Amino acid sequence: MNSYLKHYIAGQWVESDGGRTYQVINPATEQPVTEITFGSAADVDKAVAAARAAFESFSQTTVAERAALLGRIIEEYKARIPDLAKAVSEEMGAPIGFAQAAQVPAGLGYFMTTLKALGEFQWEERVGKARVVHEPIGVVAMITPWNWPLNQICAKVAPAIAAGNTMILKPSEECPSCAVILAEIMDKAGVPAGVFNLVNGDGPTVGAALSAHKDVDMVSFTGSTRAGVAVAQAAAPTVKRVHQELGGKAPNLVLEGADLAQVLPPTVQGVLANSGQSCIAPTRLLVHASQLDQATAVVKQIMEAAPVGDPSEMGAHIGPVVNKAQFDKIQELIQSAIDQGATLVTGGPGRPEGRNAGYYIKPTVLGDVTPQMRIWREETFGPVATITRYDGADEAVRLANDTDYGLSATISGDPAEAAKVAPKLRAGLVSINSWSGGGGTPFGGYKQSGNGREGGKYGLADFCELKTIVGEPA
Repeated sequence: MNSYLKHYIAGQWVESDGGRTYQVINPATEQPVTEITFGSAADVDKAVAAARAAFESFSQTTVAERAALLGRIIEEYKARIPDLAKAVSEEMGAPIGFAQAAQVPAGLGYFMTTLKALGEFQWEERVGKARVVHEPIGVVAMITPWNWPLNQICAKVAPAIAAGNTMILKPSEECPSCAVILAEIMDKAGVPAGVFNLVNGDGPTVGAALSAHKDVDMVSFTGSTRAGVAVAQAAAPTVKRVHQELGGKAPNLVLEGADLAQVLPPTVQGVLANSGQSCIAPTRLLVHASQLDQATAVVKQIMEAAPVGDPSEMGAHIGPVVNKAQFDKIQELIQSAIDQGATLVTGGPGRPEGRNAGYYIKPTVLGDVTPQMRIWREETFGPVATITRYDGADEAVRLANDTDYGLSATISGDPAEAAKVAPKLRAGLVSINSWSGGGGTPFGGYKQSGNGREGGKYGLADFCELKTIVGEPA
């Protein structure tokens, strides 16, 4: 078993002050794979104090110095790709090939696009007789999830460093090892002591302490909307900046007359990738009545062709979902849809054939799903697609927007026609005949999917304060 019982504070690996040991379960075997220490409020105090002390000098570094630091981090990150992939695969169930090809490179991509943005960023401008400047915010608390762990950690760490902030990271307790390895990368790259701090722990203790801490200037959170509300409430008394990327329930609006065999495979892949554990997974397929049967057959074929397998083995299969709680939730949502009148097209409750252990989900398609059903409203976070009929273009847009969320939306069909529909969709990302965004673009949501953006110059700006200076000599 991997053992990471210390926190990284002020450039040192230190024992916890009053923490307790926690075992991380491998979702493929249901056996412990890693042990960490859940930190305490005292650990948070020490990490915040270290970050506050380091901010005084790090905030005054030059753009060139921070760019050189990011460059060293990138090189050290590349050297640890195999270790990072193994950690992600073992702890959250991503197949090792997917971890190597997608999970780990996604985090690296944020460092690389941030480095590019840093060199191009306009740090100041003249507005009349005033000078408007971007400056670092201060101490940033980062609370990140397990589903794309490195992607979501690096989306915060990279711009925070680029802007001259100091930080405390609390990664998900379900997938902590990659964050520990990242701390080792930071240390070897020469990140100054106190600039990057890592405290493992749970949300109710470490997450809450960071959100409420008076010496934290900003809290950046990625996770569920429910937890995001709790973070915002804890942060409110100190009026710190709250930066959030929350849940999603993305539609896949299939345009009338679309070439289904061509456009559906790349978009339905978003329901299968990462075992469906992506906040932008386009799970709600909206199909015109004239193509309902044909689309159902195509989606059924795609999902039935998706193999489910051991994440430790190379291959194009999907792995388990992250833990028992997630497994049980998905099973409950599938059954609730059937009970509420949905048609089970393929898949359904229970583990795939031949799987007696592990949190594996059958790739599932549910037809005749309506907005009154739980599975229409709630984020499933598993390889489950729903199909809903529409009769006209206006109804399709209304159904697409009929969600509390607004993180992303997908359109499948003729790109020229899709471009006319895209402005009508209330989502921070609209992808046409695909399901993900592009490097250096802003990522974040409308409505209950959060506030603020990550990525490129947009993420860098969100980790800065704006100052107006008036009266300087000409």
